[in-house]
Amino acid sequence: MLPMNFFRLPFAALSVLILGACDSSPTTTAPVAQTAASATQAAANEPAKAGQKRVLFFGNSLTAGYGVEPEEAFPALIGEKIDSLGLGYTIVNAGLSGETTAGGRSRVGWVLRQPVDVFVLELGGNDGLRGLPLTATRRNLQGIIDTVRRRSPGVQIVLAGMQIPPNLGAAYAADFKALYQELATKNKLVLIPFLLEGVGGDRRLNQPDGIHPTPAGHRLLARNVWAVLQPLLVSE
Repeated sequence: MLPMNFFRLPFAALSVLILGACDSSPTTTAPVAQTAASATQAAANEPAKAGQKRVLFFGNSLTAGYGVEPEEAFPALIGEKIDSLGLGYTIVNAGLSGETTAGGRSRVGWVLRQPVDVFVLELGGNDGLRGLPLTATRRNLQGIIDTVRRRSPGVQIVLAGMQIPPNLGAAYAADFKALYQELATKNKLVLIPFLLEGVGGDRRLNQPDGIHPTPAGHRLLARNVWAVLQPLLVSE
């Protein structure tokens, strides 16, 4: 469940905070966005170390680790856990700040030039905060899932569930939340019920924008992901 103070955040302010922090200005930061995309592509296409499998995290600013050091973002923390246990996986962070499901569907092909064994899909939050039609969000996520399975047969896909405040209506928020379970069931995916469980809405665990986790918040995100991911890695 989301903390109640998360649901009290003004929607206009919430949208400006997350989209303003994540999206690129066409006049001042477009080169930065291009550089980030290029770096993401390069990392995704880097061959895994000999004998190691690949876990690819594909998402927006939460995955990218907006506002924290790269080693503090939850994908890197997952990598540390994997290394400490000697599980033999290479972690790839293909997060891109400001990403929507439409953007993710457009770029997923070029981050899959190398096959992956586990694909962690974390997208949709920006769609929900913008109030985009859920039919489009569902279609885009399904398109990403289909592309991943076509490029990497036998891949394990983990879907990170997300929730939004009910500022656009309780029905929209409820349908948005349910979308992830529906996709997980339909496609036989492993579901993280709510990526931001224990973090969303807690000022102590978020940066001043109230949206992006602090390093302490990312440690809790890593815990949420690890609880679902570890059994998959150990069983393979």
